[in-house]
Amino acid sequence: MQKIIRNGYIVAGLSNILGILIFSLAFTSTQISELYPEVFSRFGMLMIMIWGCAYLSVAHIWQKTKWLAGVFALEKFIYVITWVYWMALNYQNVPSILQSSPLTGVFYLIYGLNDLIFMILFILAFTSR
Repeated sequence: MQKIIRNGYIVAGLSNILGILIFSLAFTSTQISELYPEVFSRFGMLMIMIWGCAYLSVAHIWQKTKWLAGVFALEKFIYVITWVYWMALNYQNVPSILQSSPLTGVFYLIYGLNDLIFMILFILAFTSR
């Protein structure tokens, strides 16, 4: 289980960093930001990448950072809630978003599920002995 959690931290970190770079086309596309600027402004996306760096920084010592895992779980919980909120208001627009920008559409379809998975990982790390 310890190796799974360690590797999960690494995947979470890379997911945040590479996910933002890929889905924003290395910050050259504004579509993600335009659809939900409160969360995904350029600054917001940069901060998501910083969170990814934080996950990577403790991946090999996660057992010593129990309370930090709790903070990470809370952070992911907030992103899951933002996704549920956004989807509740915009689910009817997803097909047209997918048609006009498949990359942006996929991002909005998966970001909350991705964060839910990593929230569970961080809860496991927080509750692990």
